[in-house]
Amino acid sequence: MFGEWLWAVFTVTAAGSQTLRNAMQKELIATLGTVGATHVRFLFGFPFAVLFLIATSVATGSVPPIPGFQSLAWTAVGAGAQFAATALMLLAMNTRSFVVAIAYTKTEPVLVLIFGVVFLSDIPTAVVVAAVMIATAGVLLMSWPTSAAKRDDLWRTTALGVGSGAMFALSAVCYRGGIQTNGADNFVVAASTTLVVALALQTATVSALLLLRNPETLRSILRMWRPSMTAGFLGALASQFWFLAFAIQSAAQVRTLGLVEILFAQIVTRRLFKQQTSRMEMIGIALLVIGVIMILRG
Repeated sequence: MFGEWLWAVFTVTAAGSQTLRNAMQKELIATLGTVGATHVRFLFGFPFAVLFLIATSVATGSVPPIPGFQSLAWTAVGAGAQFAATALMLLAMNTRSFVVAIAYTKTEPVLVLIFGVVFLSDIPTAVVVAAVMIATAGVLLMSWPTSAAKRDDLWRTTALGVGSGAMFALSAVCYRGGIQTNGADNFVVAASTTLVVALALQTATVSALLLLRNPETLRSILRMWRPSMTAGFLGALASQFWFLAFAIQSAAQVRTLGLVEILFAQIVTRRLFKQQTSRMEMIGIALLVIGVIMILRG
């Protein structure tokens, strides 16, 4: 019975860890800038991912395989898509309508559902489809700005937001593909190996770009190694549990349940306790909770 809920435990743990990581990264933005704070999750997360792989290998008695071409291809596309998604999200933050753009990124679960069917033949049940739609609608209601003045430049805003959501969705599906074709003896080692490969690719790529275009940012990251280490650990921990969930459940169900991160973020910032919650937000929260319950029962 517990095994049936294991993916949900992994997902909620990942969402919680990611909320804490985001809080840590927010503190680093003032010193390192947005790109530098983002790179911390790759550079300082990679060593911890290696430690996780060693620990899971020892615990399971399974030697990590050398990923074949198919698994490497899936993982490389996933890593690239995640990088592109982050870049589009950063561009969205620079628009006057960035709040709307960020709201559009919350369409990710719907796009994951579509990509999962197209690329992995993960055919969802009617309950899962309904749950994804309801939960996504709830998050959009929670995220959408109330001021009409923030909705200018709609076409560019839509393109950036949906584009970022699509790339995040593609990365989730590709990571699941990389795990499924990894060739490890068990799903724990398969997930851990795929995470190490993904972070290695991202660390090497972003470090090279910073070294060529902005070496001072890279030096600043290294000088801030103490707080960066904590953020890197939380980022690697979150990714480890995301990948474990992807290994045993469809990406659509994992990413839909992962929307509970929005609730965690509100709790961390005390938004629900210190600020008055609007009627629209309350409806959004209710829809999100309904969607989460349906995804767990589906």
